[in-house]
Amino acid sequence: MIRLLIVDDQALVREGMATLLGLEEDLEIIGQASHGDEAFALAEDLKPDIILMDIRMPVCDGVMATKKIHQRHPQIKIVILTTFDDEEFILQALQAGASGYLLKDTPSEQVAAAVRTVHQGHTLLGPTVTPKVLSHLVSPKSVSKQKIDFKNLLTSREIEVLKLLGEGKSNREIAELLYITEGTVKNHVTRILNQVGVRDRTQAALWAQQNIM
Repeated sequence: MIRLLIVDDQALVREGMATLLGLEEDLEIIGQASHGDEAFALAEDLKPDIILMDIRMPVCDGVMATKKIHQRHPQIKIVILTTFDDEEFILQALQAGASGYLLKDTPSEQVAAAVRTVHQGHTLLGPTVTPKVLSHLVSPKSVSKQKIDFKNLLTSREIEVLKLLGEGKSNREIAELLYITEGTVKNHVTRILNQVGVRDRTQAALWAQQNIM
């Protein structure tokens, strides 16, 4: 069972989402909050698996709340669910530690699927969000290197791993698909990050989507 905390300053939106997601057999709504400070307090008490977090809220906004919760409880995954797809909001939220960013017009069944995906350790971005993130997270230097000497940057095995990262696969899934150990996958990922010039697997996945897929 995936335990959810829903955070939104609009009661109707909050309660509506709780009702819809509560119909899913594997999701349990354990709490609701109307602003970031309340979300932080409930996260402390309830220890949810996933938090669905709005961006613009009174008292404490979603970005600040995400940062505070992520620093204190990094095991809690946070998915931003908002009406705003402004690039600044998106980047601030991801930098604060959010594992996903969706718009509120996303159908509830897709939100539920996103919750499951993030719970498995993946990052998930809405279709209109990904291009905006790519334009900022991929450095011109890295893109240039990829176009000039792609085969010299990475081994054929590392390219395989990077492609699977771009598909959102976990280390375990990559290991099973390539018939190697998870430890070997981790070593490949570490070298990929260094070679490509990105700081984490999320950026590596986005880089892969733009350059080799």
